Amino acid sequence: MPSTSHPSPSWVRRRLLSWFAKNARDLPWRRSRDPYAIWVSEIMLQQTQVASVVPYFEAFLRAFPDIAALARADEQCVLRLWEGLGYYRRARHLHQAARLIMERHGGVFPADPAQVQKLPGLGRYTVGAVLSQAFDQRLPIVEANSRRVLCRLLGLQAPPVQVESQLWQEAETFLPARRVGDFNQALMELGALICTPAHPDCQRCPLHRHCAARQRGLQDVIPVPAKKPAVVAIDEVAVVVHRGPHLLLMQRPERGRWANLWEFPHGPLEAGECHAQAAHRLLRALAGLRATVVADVATVRHAVTHHRITMTCLAARYQAGRVRSDFYQQGLWLPVERLKAFPVSAPQRRLMERLRQAAVVRC
Repeated sequence: MPSTSHPSPSWVRRRLLSWFAKNARDLPWRRSRDPYAIWVSEIMLQQTQVASVVPYFEAFLRAFPDIAALARADEQCVLRLWEGLGYYRRARHLHQAARLIMERHGGVFPADPAQVQKLPGLGRYTVGAVLSQAFDQRLPIVEANSRRVLCRLLGLQAPPVQVESQLWQEAETFLPARRVGDFNQALMELGALICTPAHPDCQRCPLHRHCAARQRGLQDVIPVPAKKPAVVAIDEVAVVVHRGPHLLLMQRPERGRWANLWEFPHGPLEAGECHAQAAHRLLRALAGLRATVVADVATVRHAVTHHRITMTCLAARYQAGRVRSDFYQQGLWLPVERLKAFPVSAPQRRLMERLRQAAVVRC
């Protein structure tokens, strides 16, 4: 695996910390050394853009200003505040971990990495990010931005997943004795602002002098992308069941995708079915109800990993049956104005907004 000579760690530290002091974005979680605030920000930032996280972070901290407040909260309140960020398992783990910190550590975020790693939702990266920023512990981080910077700096011509252990070793080599949190933040910031996935701004990079990828003209091809799985198209049907002024909302199981969130019943279209046939089948199977389909009200498209899902949403008028399900935890008949109080997935919230905009009449 070709590579140029290793740049001096001391040189990298000086250049990167100096650059960060002048160019760091003013982000709300950087204004505090409170491990709780840093922890919340790091969980939110997983697979989510900074600009999207800022308003959620500020709202979350207003609602739950400390670990004790989060631990006392009902999970449904936590999920409702998280709505729109996606990857809801993060919110559930955050809530569970807060309760464990109250039980095991008296409400104080532990400074021992071994204890932090026992908490749900805290892997090696998150442990290093929180403890280095909050307590200046000498722990490295490797995430999407820092991974890209290190691959280019060292000229690693392999998919990052194949050199992951080396990247962690290199990240630790570069760590300073002090200001570890600032250094880790600087490494990520450089990847976010300068060493971007496409068209990196090498002329403005403080590390360009010893960047192996730039020296070889490979900055646009490193990191080597991993092979992506084939995209799978899925057609779904969602049924908005009207019973007078009320709509049926169901709560998903405690485990799996969108656990404990609420939704209009939906499922995949089977071979040979039309949308109306699927709606009748799904209502019987998922809610134990019979209803008459009366309108096609919206189409919502969304993606889950490599799946591209098209959800056709039908309005139906309740005919008979009592809500019962072997899949959903429970079902509620709710007036339209109460729907916004329940935590739902992003595609379901978009469906609700489409219904509101279309002013769907009562069936």
